[in-house]
Amino acid sequence: MTDESSAETNPWTTLSTREVYANPWIHVREDQVINPSGGQGIYGVVEYQNRAVGVVPIDEDGFTWLVGQWRYCHESYEWEIPEGGCPPGEEPAECARRELLEETGLRAEVIEPLLSGLQLSNSTTNEVCDLFVARGLTMGESAPEETEKLNVLRLPLREAIQMALDGRIKDSPSVLALLRLAVMDA
Repeated sequence: MTDESSAETNPWTTLSTREVYANPWIHVREDQVINPSGGQGIYGVVEYQNRAVGVVPIDEDGFTWLVGQWRYCHESYEWEIPEGGCPPGEEPAECARRELLEETGLRAEVIEPLLSGLQLSNSTTNEVCDLFVARGLTMGESAPEETEKLNVLRLPLREAIQMALDGRIKDSPSVLALLRLAVMDA
């Protein structure tokens, strides 16, 4: 049995930190550490400069929109909910509204929180994600960023949820958002 008070105490000691790489989106650092067993070692950390934000648009007929794009890191084409980075100073709900418009052309009357503070890969990064639902939708014009070549797919929400369940959607914020909606009976 674990003592609750010891579970909340940091068992790591950081001896030194050095920045290994930096760009406008990430900083990579290497820490010299003493691990919980008392051994010396290194720990690499990727620090994200923006907060991740995703949004599931749902119209009055129970349809949603997915965005398809080539994902460079995984060398594969992926379907996902509209997502993006929320820079410091921007409210995550407003970022969700902005990303929805940029990627799909949809304007949302209402943005509702779905999940917040999700840790996307807490063993190697500090990246956190907030997820939202958008309702009261009207169509506008999309304006993807220069790094995005997007396809937009409108489909029943239940079909998007099935795609998350059967592995056709692999993006973790998308899977989390869609499965959360499934258990909420959105």
